[in-house]
Amino acid sequence: MNDSTITLPWLVIREDDNGNRYRVGRYATRAEAQKIADSLDGRGHKQLYWVERLGSNGAAAVHD
Repeated sequence: MNDSTITLPWLVIREDDNGNRYRVGRYATRAEAQKIADSLDGRGHKQLYWVERLGSNGAAAVHD
């Protein structure tokens, strides 16, 4: 695990209408990540945005 994993454990993930998933950004707090996800989600596009926390192994949880 590197320093950025420790200091930026919250991810914003985007899923497009074809089911493709992308990491939008990494953030220090859940509140910061959620604010970004809500802002992007509020634009009215078909993409879905959500927040995940990196696990201790550096991998994000699976969202289904």
